[in-house]
Amino acid sequence: MSLPPSNTESPLPLLGAADIRRLAAELDLRPTKTLGQNFVIDGNTIRRIVLAAQLQPGETVLEVGPGLGSLTLGLLDAAERVIAVEIDSRLAARLPKTIAEFRPEKVAALDVVAADALKVTELPGQPTALVANLPYNVAVPVVLHLLEHFPSLQHGLVMVQDEVADRLAATPGNKTYGVPSVKAAWYAGVRKAGVIGMNVFWPAPKISSGLVEFIRREPPQCRAERAQVFEVIDAAFAQRRKTLRAALSGWAGSGARAEELILAAGVDPSARGEVLDVTAFARIAEARLDS
Repeated sequence: MSLPPSNTESPLPLLGAADIRRLAAELDLRPTKTLGQNFVIDGNTIRRIVLAAQLQPGETVLEVGPGLGSLTLGLLDAAERVIAVEIDSRLAARLPKTIAEFRPEKVAALDVVAADALKVTELPGQPTALVANLPYNVAVPVVLHLLEHFPSLQHGLVMVQDEVADRLAATPGNKTYGVPSVKAAWYAGVRKAGVIGMNVFWPAPKISSGLVEFIRREPPQCRAERAQVFEVIDAAFAQRRKTLRAALSGWAGSGARAEELILAAGVDPSARGEVLDVTAFARIAEARLDS
């Protein structure tokens, strides 16, 4: 998989390596692993990511972890508005100045929210797309949190650690299929959209990054609440090599009870969680309501 070629017709300037280092020096910023700070220094990579995001005219984009503004500039070129959520207060304060320097006509189109994306439940607008270079260590919980709390998000493209991209996009039966795969599938159709090399970042990570595309869809039709379905998913994968009968015994109260509920859902109790899609987990959660 590869990114589409960027548009080379008089592209607007984006942040390069010299710009990134200048801004970092101004802020006395030393990128930390704790905050997952790896800044993109290649303009063509940014252009290709924005193109792959397939943004439509008039969209409001949510960006998490804008950092020094590499991707933010590209998003402002394609979207009506960008809401940037940044946990580092220094970076949040500097971002509007960077936009004023490189895109003075776009200053009013940017909203910066200085906050932890895992705790944000309100935003100054209704974002329709999520496009972000997410910190590796919190990528999955951030995606799930935002999909839960912002139903206005209809699609998105996020850059994460390559193996996390594989897990998010995995389908039943795949060796990387697990809790992130199933929970993401509750909200959206997910696919891996490409791989980004290490040399387009500063500092360069030790592993490649993957792009994950999602398109919002309705969750499985069932009477069980999302939290009830997610409880079943967590239990099934807590001991992923065990059969569902054994893995869900604690959740159900006993092995016999687990088997009864699994059968009522039309699922084989001797199967493992890794072969079930999100709809099957929803049926198991629903069977408990009926018992």
